[in-house]
Amino acid sequence: MRQTALTMVHELARRDPRVLFIGSDLSPGVLKGMKEEMPERFFMEGVSEAYVIGMAAGMAMDGFIPYINTIATFLTRRCLEQICIDACLENLPLRLIASGGGLVYAPLGPTHLATDDIALLRPLPNMAIVAPSDADEMKRLMEASLTWEGPLYIRLGKGGDPIVSRPEAGFAIGKAIPMRPAGRVLIVSTGVMTNRALAAADLLDGIGCGVLHMHTIKPLDVEGLLAAADGAQLVVTLEEHARIGGLGSAVVEALSDAGRLKPTLRLGLPDRFPEGYGSQDHLLELAGLQPSQVADTIRKTLDR
Repeated sequence: MRQTALTMVHELARRDPRVLFIGSDLSPGVLKGMKEEMPERFFMEGVSEAYVIGMAAGMAMDGFIPYINTIATFLTRRCLEQICIDACLENLPLRLIASGGGLVYAPLGPTHLATDDIALLRPLPNMAIVAPSDADEMKRLMEASLTWEGPLYIRLGKGGDPIVSRPEAGFAIGKAIPMRPAGRVLIVSTGVMTNRALAAADLLDGIGCGVLHMHTIKPLDVEGLLAAADGAQLVVTLEEHARIGGLGSAVVEALSDAGRLKPTLRLGLPDRFPEGYGSQDHLLELAGLQPSQVADTIRKTLDR
């Protein structure tokens, strides 16, 4: 997924002279071709994320569209003030490509796990937040990113994730994609958790479980959510993020504001730092977020 995003930056830069790339202490081989072809639009800065955002904001004020890439925790926690004041307050077209959303960097421990990035950025005015499901959808998002007005946070998965998106479904920032119609249950998922939502729905075939891929957490597609949830007895949110402040919070807020709140089960990471190390799948299992666990939790909730 990350390689697809970076390849698309190079492609977009060939089409549009306003596009440039800024990396923060990335490996020497990152976008080598772009560096050689257009060195005046390729920048590799050191471990100085806050400076990178300020630098990108200045370039955006001069008419450029900066695409910035580094690890998600560094891109959010280390420079939140600069994102708020330099990018969002001025409503500048910065594209924040965040590597390792959620539990991707599980072997490196809590310092590298982006389990609060959505919650940190969601309250910021003008900020859009998108989490594609796979590499194919990432390509469609990058196409759409060129003309998006204002700052955009792009949450990347690990890469090599199953392709579950469909080109015929199209892609538009802020427009959810129905994957399966709801019966008794609707799962609203985002990012790579959509493939797990579909797998859980397969296990709940007798119940009638729909899946709505909410790739854009902000601006949330409230109309699409209400239409998909209509008639469902239970709405389930599934995310690789803390239960506080992420997709689940956004969905409950939207349903409540519309006067359409119904029983809702928010599945995400618990309110504590992840314990231990290991793989992304291992930590998801510890949090009860693998498909069979999700299906079991939904069954127990319906039984109650």
